[in-house]
Amino acid sequence: MASNNDQPPVVVEEGAPDWVVTFGDLMSLLLCFFVLLLSFSEMDKAVYKEVAGSLEKAFGVQRKDKVLDTPKGLKMIAKDFDQAIVPPKPSQEFIVTQEKKQIGEELQKIVESRFKDIQSLIDINVGEDQIAISLMGESTFDSGKAQIKPQMKPLLDKIAEALSGTDGEIIIAGHTDNVPLSGGRYRSNLGLSIARAASVAEYMLGRGKLEPDRIATMGFGEYRPVETNRTARGRQKNRRVEIILGFFPMPG
Repeated sequence: MASNNDQPPVVVEEGAPDWVVTFGDLMSLLLCFFVLLLSFSEMDKAVYKEVAGSLEKAFGVQRKDKVLDTPKGLKMIAKDFDQAIVPPKPSQEFIVTQEKKQIGEELQKIVESRFKDIQSLIDINVGEDQIAISLMGESTFDSGKAQIKPQMKPLLDKIAEALSGTDGEIIIAGHTDNVPLSGGRYRSNLGLSIARAASVAEYMLGRGKLEPDRIATMGFGEYRPVETNRTARGRQKNRRVEIILGFFPMPG
């Protein structure tokens, strides 16, 4: 009969089980991952306060005392985040908008003070991405001609001065009505519109305040009317030179 001493000894393994090692490796990797995420993150105070405020409204803290009013939540924003948010710097869009308004108001005051007699023929329109100055009718040129009237040169001087401190492309476009030309130097309304745009561009460049690479001239003749050509008033508005300052990047 065998005794208990004949049983093989029980082997006890030293160290942790295999699954503990694997679990420890997993936790280490997760820790490194979250530390990496934290190093890449940025704390936005405005967003934090907005989220915290939403939570404050959504959850209330019950008071110990029995009262009839609605339980109110406690303020849960840390002191570091409870400070006034530093106002952001004005965006480029805001700066451009202010610049456009300033230029438009300045030119409008010049027209109202010095060109009252032809004020109805000068239109200054401040758009979203441009300022358009329309010189209509015979305000700038005599019928069928492309020579600038002397009385309009002071206004062109002021326009060139106002645009000299800005960025962006300046387009000078000539337009006419649909009445055919009879005699004279130009054979078509298209040729006349091109010549008028070129005259305005050459005069403004001659003042030495605008860079030549900012200016482009165009002539559209009778093909882009803003009013009907069936009335005298409509034809007067269609005979125009437009000076357009575009607030967009210049080609490199």
